[in-house]
Formats: sequence, structure tokens, C-alpha cells
Amino acid sequence: MARKPVTSRTGRFFKLAGMTASVAGQYAGQKARRMFRTENDEGAQSESYTRMAGQIADTLGELKGAVMKVGQIASQTQDFLPKEFSDALEKLQKEAPPMPFEVILEQVENELGKPVGELFEYLQETPYASASIGQVHRARLHDGTDVIVKVQYPGVDESCDSDLKQLRLALKLGGLLKMPKETVDQLFGEIRVRLKEELDYENEARNLALFRDFHQDQPWVMIPEVIASHSTRKVLTLGLLEGDHVSKVNPERYSQETLNLIGHRIFTIMADQLFRFQCIHGDPHAGNFAYRPDGTIVMYDFGCVKKLKPEIVEAYRKALIAALEEDYQALDQYLIDLGARVDNQPAVDEAYYAMWRDILIIPFLNDEPYDFAEADIHKHVASKTSTVFKYLDYFKPPVESIFIDRMIAGHYWMLKRLGVQAAFRGELEKYLRN
Repeated sequence: MARKPVTSRTGRFFKLAGMTASVAGQYAGQKARRMFRTENDEGAQSESYTRMAGQIADTLGELKGAVMKVGQIASQTQDFLPKEFSDALEKLQKEAPPMPFEVILEQVENELGKPVGELFEYLQETPYASASIGQVHRARLHDGTDVIVKVQYPGVDESCDSDLKQLRLALKLGGLLKMPKETVDQLFGEIRVRLKEELDYENEARNLALFRDFHQDQPWVMIPEVIASHSTRKVLTLGLLEGDHVSKVNPERYSQETLNLIGHRIFTIMADQLFRFQCIHGDPHAGNFAYRPDGTIVMYDFGCVKKLKPEIVEAYRKALIAALEEDYQALDQYLIDLGARVDNQPAVDEAYYAMWRDILIIPFLNDEPYDFAEADIHKHVASKTSTVFKYLDYFKPPVESIFIDRMIAGHYWMLKRLGVQAAFRGELEKYLRN
């Protein structure tokens, strides 16, 4: 029997408080055990972290909402939490278990002010998709228009601030926030702003219109249209735009030539949003993109949109040029401008920058097509994470550009899963030199 969802603020608080107390107790016990060891037992610490991480991930997945979204962001941000937590939280990237349909019906009727039968010819009970703050159901309007209805989970919006405070406390008492308080404040502040925007479906409707307008000269980009009559702050109804999830993209229907075309278009979308539009689709996971055999790309979910400061885009552009040209002195300064490097520390060893540059530059080395299906950049990055500890005091999570990094990482995984073979060096140069 499905467990009744926790939707009240008090219920969420006690659920999170119980998790926090348990994590704090485990951390205290771990510290006490370390005091009596002659050497640091990394295996025991890792095991303890894994246990705590599993408990946090399970609680966040059950509660959904702000805390689950933070878990998803944390799983993509390796310098935010220990590896054991990033690994455990990755399961929050998968589809969340659905909310009971009666809860969804009640929310729709409360928001739109009419019985569901008056609003829709039908509203499908089985979710089209479910995620951290809402659930999507297929439906049809009485005029025959096929739509999808995005419904926000009850209680999620009202509990956002208390959820974030409680999660931050759990991470702090678990000894997991290895960053200065100022950086943690900035990071959680940025996450809170993005979450508040995502929880406002009227804001998402505006974002959809903005991006439809921005991509209007690119007919191969399709973005759903908002049905204003059936939309509010917590319910968003959109015209149905279907395509193939990446898992359904196969050689029978997609030639390598088509996949390569899609790859170039994905790169163009990303670079245009970053350098021309200076406003990015900040949640680029597989569920938010679909494809068609004619090379069309369908984009969904514009709740998480990050408008970028021109000076941040400029610092990012200059940092990329410096890295390509192996000018590590200039790169060091641009990373300070980006807020990724602590400015009162001495210059970082150029060999350290060269190591990371040589790993990350691989797809852009020359004009030969790079086979993303064989890409193992993520493995090289993982193998070098231990070197980060040497410079732990030199770097901090780049709050202003964290969503740019998230966007690029998300697109890397899309290109890899699609098996794109393409050379992007020439295209990148055009954006960097203009």
C-alpha cells in the first residue's frame, strides 16, 4: 500500500528533523571512534558517509520539493558534498515515485476553480512524468487540443524555506559542508532563488514565451505553447509536443548523420543561450529533451532558467580563450572574476591548470570529429578529484556560474548517450572571437 504523502509543513519539518538528528548522531559517533584510532580509517568513514547519504537520499525522495531539488543539484556538483553523497543522491535524478492521483485532482480543481470534468475531456491518471516539485499528466481540452498538465505537489511551495534550513542543518551537523559559511550562504541563497522561480508556474510560462521568441528563427527547436486559460501559479497546461526520449533513439530510426546533426544543434542551442541570449535553460537532464528523426529537438521544463550577468559571460568567455591558448596566468585571473577562485590566495600552479585543461579540451582539440559515444572525460575527471584537496582553500563553488557548469555537464551526457560524432572547435571559436 502506498505511503500517504507528507504535505503539511509540520509533517515535513518533523520528517527532516528526525533525519537531521540521526545524521548528527552518526557523525558524532564517527568522530568519537576516530579519536581512538591510531590512524584514520578511510574505509570506515566512507561506510559511515554512505549510510548517512542513503538515509538523506531516501528522506528527500519521499518528501520531494525543495530538499529533493537540492539533492539533485548536489549530485551534479562534486565540490559541494563528499563523493558518497553525490553517488547516493544520483538516484534522485531518476523519476520520483508518483503522488496519488486523488491528491493531483484536488490540486487541479483548487487551482483552476472548476471540476476536472468541466476543464478537460479527460485527464489521464497515470503520470506522463513525475519529478521533484510537480507531476505531469496527459489530458485533452474540450475543443480536442491534446495537452499536458503540470501540477505542483501540495505543500511544496509553503515549505521551501523551512525545508532548505533543515537540510542545511543536517548537512552541517553531519560534518558535510566543507566550505566557509559565506560560500554556503551564497550557494543556498542561489538555490533558494532558483527554487522560488521554479515553484512559480506563472514565471515558467513567461520563460517559455521568452525562449520560444529567442529560438523563433530555429524551426528545428520546438518549445511547448502555454494554454493560459488552464494555467495558474501551481498548475501549468501546455500544448502536447512529443518526441523520442534519448533511450528510444535507435539506429533503425536515427542514422549517424541525423545524430551528428542533432549534436551540432544541441551545441548551437547551448552556445546561443550562453553567449548571445545570456539566459540558459538550467536543468538539462535527459527527461527535459526529446528528439525526432528529422533532427528536431523538443525542449521541456523552463522552471529553472538562469539569467546571466554580462560580466560573468565575459569572464567565462575569456577563461575559455585563456585555457585554449594555455595562458594559465590569465586563466587564474578570469577564474577570480568568475568567483571560482579565492582572490587572496597566491597563484595556482600552472601544471594544475594544464592537467585539467588537457582533460576537458579533448572534444575541441582539432577539426576532426570526436566520438562522444566513446567519451570518457568523466572518468578522467573522477580519477583526478583527489588532487582537488591540495587546492581546497584556493577554490570555491562558483555561485554565479554554477548553472553554466551544470548546463555543460548535462549536454555532455546528452551527446554521449546519443552517440554524436562531431567537431565543435570551429563553432566554439566563432562564439569566443565575436
